[in-house]
Amino acid sequence: MSSSSFTRVDKLLSSMGYGARKDIARLARAGGIVFDQAEILDASVRIPVSADLPRRMTVAGKPLDPPAGLVVMMNKPLGVTCSHKEAGELVYDRLPARWRRRKPAISTIGRLDKQTTGLLLLTDDGDLLHRISSPRSRLSKTYHVTLARPLDGTETALFASGRLTLRGDDKPLAPAVLEIISETEALITVTEGRYHQVRRMFAAAGNFVEALRRERLGDLCLHDTLAPGRWKLLSKEEIALVFR
Repeated sequence: MSSSSFTRVDKLLSSMGYGARKDIARLARAGGIVFDQAEILDASVRIPVSADLPRRMTVAGKPLDPPAGLVVMMNKPLGVTCSHKEAGELVYDRLPARWRRRKPAISTIGRLDKQTTGLLLLTDDGDLLHRISSPRSRLSKTYHVTLARPLDGTETALFASGRLTLRGDDKPLAPAVLEIISETEALITVTEGRYHQVRRMFAAAGNFVEALRRERLGDLCLHDTLAPGRWKLLSKEEIALVFR
């Protein structure tokens, strides 16, 4: 392992939101930091930073948080906002409090509006965030839609045509796939992320979206066992599903 993979304990823990460097130093002197079953009494020592660090290190008796590069899947609940600053409950409030102090900061990969629920990814990996959210990525996103009125049978062809232009836009939407579940329910898969796109598509077809839940991003599906508001860390294999 190269020397560039090593960092000071106080710098590492401070960047992960555990406190200021002086707080980390005080915790170390009290025996609160353990690495490979040995107490680290001097917070200025350098340790190797690797993916297995949470299994090798404890802070105040608990496993270390994941180092930089984490990706979180959350089942976003209704009424919660994908923002760092807006009033009301934020998606970040559902994460451990110290994660709000991490550097680099954790951000949502794209956004779901306040009334949209379901699959939301958050990360502190800027390259991954850009790779997924860039308009050039054309990653598929699948939503479960509940409608106010029955579908009339024209929507599938309209959305797949590549000719639908939403009000206020100057170019048509890319083709989208509609899978009808019932008269008032459907799955829709889009490859763009325009403002309120799915809601506006059904409005253009003369309908109104009463409930909207994102269920899939690429081949990554929202976990059935993940209740609204709950989250889980994703493995590299799960993250790769986004691009498959």
